[in-house]
Amino acid sequence: MTATSPSAMAAHSAAASSATAIAGTEAGADSWQPEVDELKFRREQAEALGGADAVDKHHQQGRLTIRERIAGLVDTGSFSEVGRLTGHGRMEGGRLVGVTPAPYVMGLAQIDGRQIAIGGEDFTVRGGTSWSGDRKKGGQGGFVEDLAHQYRIPLVNLIDGSGGSVTSIQRRGHAVFPGVHGFERSVQLLGEVPVVCAVMGTAAGGPAGRAILSHWSVMVKNTSQVFAAGPPVVERSLGQKITKDELGGHQLAVDTAGTIDNVAATEQEAFELIRRFLSYLPQNVWQLPPAVATDDPVDRAEQDLLSIVPKNRRKPYDMRRVIRLIADRGSVFEIQPTFGKAVITSLARMNGKVVGFVANNPMVYGGAVDVKAARKQAHFIDLCDCFHIPLVFLVDVPGFMVGRDAEAAATLREGMRTVYVSLQATVPMFTVVVRKCYGMAGMAATDKNGLDFKIAWPSAEWGSLPIEGGVAAAFRREIAAAADPKAREAELEEALRASASPFRTAEAFGVEEIIDPRETRAYLCRFIDAAQGRLATTVGPKLKAGVRP
Repeated sequence: MTATSPSAMAAHSAAASSATAIAGTEAGADSWQPEVDELKFRREQAEALGGADAVDKHHQQGRLTIRERIAGLVDTGSFSEVGRLTGHGRMEGGRLVGVTPAPYVMGLAQIDGRQIAIGGEDFTVRGGTSWSGDRKKGGQGGFVEDLAHQYRIPLVNLIDGSGGSVTSIQRRGHAVFPGVHGFERSVQLLGEVPVVCAVMGTAAGGPAGRAILSHWSVMVKNTSQVFAAGPPVVERSLGQKITKDELGGHQLAVDTAGTIDNVAATEQEAFELIRRFLSYLPQNVWQLPPAVATDDPVDRAEQDLLSIVPKNRRKPYDMRRVIRLIADRGSVFEIQPTFGKAVITSLARMNGKVVGFVANNPMVYGGAVDVKAARKQAHFIDLCDCFHIPLVFLVDVPGFMVGRDAEAAATLREGMRTVYVSLQATVPMFTVVVRKCYGMAGMAATDKNGLDFKIAWPSAEWGSLPIEGGVAAAFRREIAAAADPKAREAELEEALRASASPFRTAEAFGVEEIIDPRETRAYLCRFIDAAQGRLATTVGPKLKAGVRP
């Protein structure tokens, strides 16, 4: 890719005019060869993006161009560009000498043979700032979102731009009120088709907002950032000097804030993650998720499950390994693995059918749900419910996180949102109590408006609150009056624990089944297969609390 100087472009135009004049004479007066040559020249200008110097600078920062990104993500030869000629032509002496393309590239493509709408900013042209003509190509609204909406196909946004600029005031002669180019279509799409946003460079303002308005998002380690406004605005408004990575790099955006779901080491890895995420989702909410053939036996019984939960109730274990041992081999795709670590959320397959796993992580806070884990769980349930993906809860939760810091962080509010979201969900849910299931956090892992089907391992225990804390509260005076308060507290706990056996609850049919842990895969696969007929009757947009998403 080489830069085209004005003089070189003028020579190109003159030569083209001379050649086409001869061709026109040879082909006859009605030949459209001159216009076809101009079309070719305009396409070449679009392919050159911001020119060789701008492209080289972009590459030196470790980033691909938007055209390289699209080519690296979609099926070879499948990209049909729309709006390639959009931009600003430069004329000299009545002749076209060059074109500055619009800083956005988009169109129709395929990923694994499935149609998608795809678009992204071209950072080599004005830093990917927004551009408007008679119709927007993409960004905030525009043709690419209309394409996804009208054809009911997934939308992939490759984000690398800073949105609006104050220079637009000079161009227009007036300031534009917020929302002239709003997020109306972006929000509508969230209830219709899968929306993926990949932050490939620096995203600020509108592009950063679009990254949030997605079902799943990814960014690239060390070369991408996302924030509401960049370091110059922060320094001017708050007096804080801060780098782009400190303000919105992957450590803050993914690990700390959870603004973006996953992080990739390279742009190529980000493309692989995008392909894999989309492989679990249907084309739109009017279809079911794609099932695949599998050679993993439904009745595979893993011996390790029998001893994976320690007899010592305070000892943690690897819940991710539990998921891997139950799900189809190699099918687990974890979402937000570094944020809200007290809960594990993963897409996977069971007998080839797509499911969503929500599992408490006993290695973090003993599995207690903190504010970040609650936000993560609610978002994941919404995702699965939107696209008709059954949910499997692997429960080991002592409750919501407690204490002053937890209350100050509004853990209770976010925790109850998980209860609200699970009660709003319409997909089949399967509750597997692995160990602890207590309090309101336990309620969020059940299907109260559905079959309310709960199975448990022999290691399971449940109640309004854990016996240890419950005894201390309910028998406070008796314990304090005892000659040996600690011993009396232990006696009371032991007495209640005998009555809290899961087998006692099973006798009352308070839990539907207690199973050998090694039977978990087979048991779940049978019921997930049986639930497919129910899923087929619930396709379409979801209605939640009277508000269509």
